[in-house]
Amino acid sequence: MTRQRIWITGRGLVTPIGSNLDEFADALDTGRSGLKGHAADAKVGLAPYVTAPVTTDIAQGRGWPVTLQSLLDRAAMLGLAAAQSAWAEAGLPPQAPVPERAALAWGTGMGGAGTMEVAYSEMLLTERKRVHPYSVVRGMVNASAAHIAMWHAIRGPVMPYSNACASSAQAIGEAMYLLRSGRADVAIAGGCEALLVGGVIRAWQAMGVLAKPDPSHPEQSCRPFDSKRGGLVLGEGAGAIVLETEAHARARGARPIAELAGYGLSCGATHISRPDEAGQVRAMRAALDDAGLAPHEVGHVNAHGTGTDVGDAVEAGSIAVAFGSARPLVNATKALHGHLMGAGGAVELIAALAALERRSVPPTAHVRDTDCEARIDLVRHSARVLDSDAVMSNSFAFGGTNVVLVARRA
Repeated sequence: MTRQRIWITGRGLVTPIGSNLDEFADALDTGRSGLKGHAADAKVGLAPYVTAPVTTDIAQGRGWPVTLQSLLDRAAMLGLAAAQSAWAEAGLPPQAPVPERAALAWGTGMGGAGTMEVAYSEMLLTERKRVHPYSVVRGMVNASAAHIAMWHAIRGPVMPYSNACASSAQAIGEAMYLLRSGRADVAIAGGCEALLVGGVIRAWQAMGVLAKPDPSHPEQSCRPFDSKRGGLVLGEGAGAIVLETEAHARARGARPIAELAGYGLSCGATHISRPDEAGQVRAMRAALDDAGLAPHEVGHVNAHGTGTDVGDAVEAGSIAVAFGSARPLVNATKALHGHLMGAGGAVELIAALAALERRSVPPTAHVRDTDCEARIDLVRHSARVLDSDAVMSNSFAFGGTNVVLVARRA
């Protein structure tokens, strides 16, 4: 495997706090939340809850024919929209110039959750017993990847990943390795998720890890690293980046947004849902080693920071161990856009890239008091100046998978 540089030349996203890069970054800087409170729904057994939905018209201006839209689950709509935006920012023609040298790595946790919810409801809860004939191809986990590949004529390796909330981060890291190996010159990588449906929300409520609505300010219900944090908030969205080998990007006159420099992957292998500090440390150190950076050279970490009691405490400890005395600036953007599950790693890497570009780390929203400041330099109340040329993004999944990405100024 070569050590040629891998450039990020395009970014795209659709999130609860914005569907273009400036809107998204401005929301992080100003603390504009995309969280919405919901009343209890006795018909489906839901207690009061909070979600982070995408409220924009996903299809508007995308040029999708009606026949295509009939085949798209909401998750695939989000994913295709984000991929189109990233491809356009990269300045590439609508379809890959050399399709066989273009690749795709795409993550999602639950795939077409909305489609499958409707299918089961139609079959089990109505008298019609009719299931939509497109249910399988809309609901399958690789549907989003397939549609993105078809839209952009990507005929090289297409690799779907489903690894809970590390899915899109792993897809990005593996795409980088694919380009380093010489199997492709350009790749789209990222992920999508759309699981804000009754059955999924009820299952998460049963697990007991969702934040209860703040009675006065439901938009502030997710409080990562706060001393009284109460759990995570489910969201939906998509994030995508375009990766190119430096040689390929230079040959067509493309300018880099940043270099994707490091990728760390580990498994805690200790518990299905409880995070493992040692596993997280291994992933962070592996990403630093892959990037050829010392801990003090990374100035900012976008933490996984879900807002759960155990998860945030373990991550604060793992960052402290991995960085030692370096103490990078840490924030957690899920407070504003929610936990996007399979899409979270891609969206949060884009957030870290925005901090690198603006040379400013936004504050972690809604933190009133914290029990983690002894271990990490948590950005609170107002933004902090970023005087480093490298950033890190953490994604730690149920099942024990830990994925860490490092980017630096190109």
